Amino acid sequence: MPFLGELSALFTSFCWAMSAVGFSNATHALGSQVTNRLRVVLALIALLIINSVLYGKPIPYDAGLARWGWLTLSGIIGLALGDAFLFSAYRYIGPRLGLLLLSLAPVFSAIIAWSFFGETLTILQIAGIAVTLGGISWVVLLRGEENGQNSHDWRKGVLFGILAALGQAAGLVLSKQGLTGNFSPFAATLIRMIAAVASLWIVAIFQGQAAKTVRTILENPKGLRWAIFGAFFGPVFGVSASLLAIQHTAVGVASTIMALPPVVMLPISYFFYKEKLNWQSILGTLVAIGGVALLFLR
Repeated sequence: MPFLGELSALFTSFCWAMSAVGFSNATHALGSQVTNRLRVVLALIALLIINSVLYGKPIPYDAGLARWGWLTLSGIIGLALGDAFLFSAYRYIGPRLGLLLLSLAPVFSAIIAWSFFGETLTILQIAGIAVTLGGISWVVLLRGEENGQNSHDWRKGVLFGILAALGQAAGLVLSKQGLTGNFSPFAATLIRMIAAVASLWIVAIFQGQAAKTVRTILENPKGLRWAIFGAFFGPVFGVSASLLAIQHTAVGVASTIMALPPVVMLPISYFFYKEKLNWQSILGTLVAIGGVALLFLR
């Protein structure tokens, strides 16, 4: 199918925007760390069911040691560490600057893929990346001023945001190494999710937070419902679509298109949250879409 990778990346952006709505509401009820631990468990359960229905077995035991290694490392770095850094960035500098820093992921992806795996981009694709990032940055920076914070918190937040982008980029590049031979994105996502669940909950157990996490979830059914909503759009369909994207196009191209959730959130904010949009935000959206269009040209 032509442009399967690019279309999958666009669908990923939509899924991640929807998951942001779910996880944002869940975080208000449960807290960021509890939401992070809960979402990977929910996603793992859903992926076990999906893989059982599609392939007749819940876990791809025969995937091969090398593939398991690449995808496990990807899950730890991208889904566990990367998202943990992102939640910390939101805490210190807010979602506006956090999303802006996360849009550095395509740049990191292209550099990592070029440095370690020899993946190259055309001049047109590089131009598309630059235009898209410019549009994304414009839109996110116009989302309004956050509450003031001291310089120490600001520096910590910026550092966490950069680390989140680096984690997401590294996770995608590592995933591509585990997707050789048209391996199923759902099976690959399952392996990544197993690694994320294990790493997050082992840390929670050692910190003495596991029981408290379970109690918080049981006491907040509304937060649980929002987390389920976010988990299906994010860690299940969004992550699987992202793996399908990098399987069929360059990592730098896919990760640039997948950096569009801040732009996708504009109509969601307007229609569902009744936020007013200025002409700069709309123009920035059109610039970002124009950059994505360049990525579809061969």
